[in-house]
Amino acid sequence: MANLNVSTNIEKPLKKKAIRNKKRLVLQVLVFALFLILSCIIIIPFYILVISSFKPGNDLIRYGINLKIELEKMSLDNFIFLFTGDHQYFTWFFNSLFLTAVSVIITLFVCAAVGYGFSMYDFKFKNFLFICVLFVMMVPFEILMVPMYSQIIDMGLIDTYTGIILPGITSASTIFFFRQYLTGIPRDLINAGRIDGASEYGIFFRIIIPIMKPAFAAMAILNTMGAWNNLLWPLLVLKSDTKFTLPIGLNTLLTPYGNNYDLLIVGSFFSVIPVLIIFLCFQKYFIDGMTAGAVKG
Repeated sequence: MANLNVSTNIEKPLKKKAIRNKKRLVLQVLVFALFLILSCIIIIPFYILVISSFKPGNDLIRYGINLKIELEKMSLDNFIFLFTGDHQYFTWFFNSLFLTAVSVIITLFVCAAVGYGFSMYDFKFKNFLFICVLFVMMVPFEILMVPMYSQIIDMGLIDTYTGIILPGITSASTIFFFRQYLTGIPRDLINAGRIDGASEYGIFFRIIIPIMKPAFAAMAILNTMGAWNNLLWPLLVLKSDTKFTLPIGLNTLLTPYGNNYDLLIVGSFFSVIPVLIIFLCFQKYFIDGMTAGAVKG
């Protein structure tokens, strides 16, 4: 009887462990299946875009966009037309490249300074001002659009790149992210810099900014995507077709009088490349930057 009780006591934990392992395996399979489905949903539109860029525009109008690979209809004519045709695609492309680079650099610098101020300094109305930042995060852009447009008109910045960049140099979500990231940095590090004789600007540029590389990488990717794909605000501000950004330029290819699908599809394909390059350059910092703000220590 004693041996039977001992064997029973040993078997029960083993059975429970086996059941837990089975549940864990089933959960892992379900999670894997879920992410596989989500990956397919994300990849399929890009796959369609790549396949369609090799097809004639007339076929797209006649048969629509589909998943079929028809080798007899596929060619490099659209790509040849992109690089040799008479159009303004690369004017729009470099306009977007310039605006995105300038706006992202300014936004990251300004928001990093503001986030640093909120996290490391104590001043009057600090909490109230931070609540205002959180409140701005909850306000849709469409609500701010009309007063911002009126102000841009009063400042004489219509049809200028300054009118596009100026309203976006501060981002509430970026300020919030930088503030949360810097909250995990001990203040003793700042005090040590002051003891060594560093000025407040020196502490920010020599100590804080190098520490913030993962946060800068994460926000650079997200802000680049937002600036590169921005359509509504540049559409309101810009009037000259030579100053159009890429999203506006591609949108002008769809008109009531005819649609230039030959340039639209291949141009849309090439518009993905800059964002993809930015992500590949900063991907090793991206996960660290997105998670570091949630961990203190």
